[in-house]
Amino acid sequence: MKRSHFLKSLGGLSLVPLMPWAAQAKSRSTVHTNCVLIPSETPGPFPLDLTSNEFYFRQDIREDRVGVRLRQKVRIIGLENCEPMPNVRVNVWHCDRDGNYSGYNSEEGLTYCRGYQITDQNGECEFITIVPGWYPGRVTHVHFQVHVSTQYSAVSQWTWPHDAVVQAVVDHADLYPEGPDPLSPSQDGVFADGYQLQMASLEWDAVNEEYVSEFEATVEGEGTVGVGYEEMRTAAVMEIGQPYPNPTAWDSNLLIKLLQPAELSWSLWSASGVQVVSKSMGSFGPGSHDIALELDRINCAAGSYVIQVEAITANGRFTMPRHLSKVK
Repeated sequence: MKRSHFLKSLGGLSLVPLMPWAAQAKSRSTVHTNCVLIPSETPGPFPLDLTSNEFYFRQDIREDRVGVRLRQKVRIIGLENCEPMPNVRVNVWHCDRDGNYSGYNSEEGLTYCRGYQITDQNGECEFITIVPGWYPGRVTHVHFQVHVSTQYSAVSQWTWPHDAVVQAVVDHADLYPEGPDPLSPSQDGVFADGYQLQMASLEWDAVNEEYVSEFEATVEGEGTVGVGYEEMRTAAVMEIGQPYPNPTAWDSNLLIKLLQPAELSWSLWSASGVQVVSKSMGSFGPGSHDIALELDRINCAAGSYVIQVEAITANGRFTMPRHLSKVK
């Protein structure tokens, strides 16, 4: 499968207008006993379309930006059953240490500090970036967007405890010439509806010399993929289970149920957006087909991957992604 086709199949989730939504966010260290929604936040003046550039499908979004390294973990939960949402796309974007956003004003044409990933079976994905800076009127924050389906997209922001962000900048003053954030979350009007529910953790990992942050958001829907128009069309052609075993140290299988004849193929993509392998499986009739992925034969290294299954029928081309983790 060509990279443009793969990105288009993932990017189609952002081609419809955003619908009203609400999301709950919290630190993973906080005790959480129910799924209570809070109002959405503005996407801000700098959302861009993350499908317009193929480099946005990546895990490391720093590019050439200077700042202390941040490993950002994100987990998405479905409100209706409080279960993880696998195989949904999460976009993130934030300013650099100087408060600038790529793609705007003097930064037009640049792409730093933007990217998207697909959640795994635990509803989780991970980004490598920097602790952002700040700009007048706003606390240090990150924008995110969850594409549950082609019919529903959730958008909000998260921040960190003010003392933790200030300490991160003070401890790395040579990297942040603008100094620490002068505002606290309680002084930022965007978070006036309850920033406590949009607080991520922030801890220093001395071994790896990076900050680690964990953030969890609950969005409307169940812990499953969405039910937009494209999903319904694809569901009329095929159903795909989760890879098993997953995670895997060796090989993995994928159960595909075809509802009509199709030419099947699959491709494997790394978290950085590089195609590892693409394989055509030939023609299949209706019924269940257990596909061996044979990861060991292609010397698949340990890491996070997206499997893209493609079915070509008399009615067109249909694709469906699944997340796979390879362990040592």
